[in-house]
Amino acid sequence: MSNGTPNRPSGNPSGAEALLARLRANPLVPLLVGGAAVIAVVAALLMWASTPEYRVLFSNLSEADGGRIISELESRAVPYRFAEGGQALMVPGDQVHRLRLQLAEQGLPEGGNVGFEIMDRQAFGISQFAERVNFQRGLQGELASSIEALGPVARARVHLSMAKPSVFIRDREPAKASVILTLAPGRVLGEGQVNAIVHLVSGSVPELAMEDVTVVDQAGRLLSRPEGGTGGLDGSQLEYVRDLERGYRQRIESILAPILGRDRVRAQVVADVDFSRREQTSERYGPNQDGNPAAVRSRQLNEQYRGGEDLAAGVPGALSNTPPGAAPSPIQNDPANADGNGNGANTNDQPVRRLNQDSVVNYEVDRDVTHVQHQRARLERLSVAVVVDYHDVVNDQGETVSEPLDPERLERIRQLVRQAMGYSEARGDGLEVLNSPFTEDTEVLEPRDWWRDPFWQTLLLSLGRWLLVGLAALLLFLYVIRPLLRRFLEQRPALAPQAAVAPAPVAAAPYAARPNGDAQEPRAQEPAQPRRRRQKNGAHEQNLKDLQEMAQEDPAMVAMIVRSWMNRND
Repeated sequence: MSNGTPNRPSGNPSGAEALLARLRANPLVPLLVGGAAVIAVVAALLMWASTPEYRVLFSNLSEADGGRIISELESRAVPYRFAEGGQALMVPGDQVHRLRLQLAEQGLPEGGNVGFEIMDRQAFGISQFAERVNFQRGLQGELASSIEALGPVARARVHLSMAKPSVFIRDREPAKASVILTLAPGRVLGEGQVNAIVHLVSGSVPELAMEDVTVVDQAGRLLSRPEGGTGGLDGSQLEYVRDLERGYRQRIESILAPILGRDRVRAQVVADVDFSRREQTSERYGPNQDGNPAAVRSRQLNEQYRGGEDLAAGVPGALSNTPPGAAPSPIQNDPANADGNGNGANTNDQPVRRLNQDSVVNYEVDRDVTHVQHQRARLERLSVAVVVDYHDVVNDQGETVSEPLDPERLERIRQLVRQAMGYSEARGDGLEVLNSPFTEDTEVLEPRDWWRDPFWQTLLLSLGRWLLVGLAALLLFLYVIRPLLRRFLEQRPALAPQAAVAPAPVAAAPYAARPNGDAQEPRAQEPAQPRRRRQKNGAHEQNLKDLQEMAQEDPAMVAMIVRSWMNRND
């Protein structure tokens, strides 16, 4: 037999197939494989069910901050994952708040903005230019961090162009600023918020006017508008008008609510507010009143004297102040020289004496100068509309019906509204009070089902995971482990060492059944129940069939086994 059958190497495919066939015939192998698979599936389901719910720790992180935070999470052995295209860092939900506090203690995230702390790390002997650039960078970072504190703003960048002073006016350059905002998804900035950012930047930079601040969002839309770009009104002015109207409306409703009921009165107010700036200067001149002394502004006196004698002259003193002596008596003239009237004619030319006086007096004229600067927000006109519901009364049949208010009561309500709004006929205010029944709102908000509550949804989802794991484990046990275990128990007697090899030579070669000469009684003679005898017979037939197939497929292997038995007997 050894000469007629060639030897085959141990790696022969036939040997591998025989080994596979023997593994298939062994009922313990499927049980082990199935049990391992079931354990792996159950372990995977348990890991899936125990996976924590991840929540956002930080979003829109810079690369530097993200790297530092990830290193810190890895050092703390905290699991993390990325979401939203890598823009959000997520950690288990029960650790979000604790991690935020711990990372904030270490200054993370820094936000990517360099503030005035850059001035603390300046090198010794730094130049003035570098120091000025560092100051500008620190100011830009501080402004960006302040703007990012606003709710709708996710990220901000500030560019500053500092003012350049010069002794020449034409060479002076004012400061300018540009702000780029990245808004959070679904958020917008109101006009008042934009103006607040403009005021914040202009108030933080020297010599920076508000009109030189430009605010742009991430889509390239210009948010800041020059002065007068919206008709001279900004968000603060519009908010002032809304607050004014809201105050008048609440004042009217609060005074009528105790009388009519809070749900039975509605009021609307429209305020016309003038925000223009006006300055008025007037001068009025009044005539001088009779009998009232007038204020002398200036006086000028001019006197002119002509005559034969000189006026007093000389050096002031006793001699010059001495009065002149007595005048000589007049000379008696000849009567013949008298005129026809018998009067003597003056034949000598005597000098003529003349005195002229000019006096000019200027008086102040009455003038009234008035300078009036009107307030910017001036209420021009109020328009008020009030709707009053019918009141409920009980009729003769005992039913509650709605009836309109009587005119006298309606007039009292109108007077109350006039007093509450500060009605001014000179201002042109308008008031209208209408008595009309209110329509009842039949729409009733249905209570939300308990299973729509997010708390119960989260709880049910967590319980559903564990129930799914338990159901999967039960199904795997019933349909995988239990059949394999039953098959193993049924084929367990065939697992004896001689059962797989010794019975085959008994049928094929009876002389090799007892290689050692030891008598072995057949198992069929042992007393057992009929069911167990049938199981043994089935196992014996199955083993015999397997050995026959093995002898047909690999006779060389069978020959080697028989040769080994014969050598052992020798």
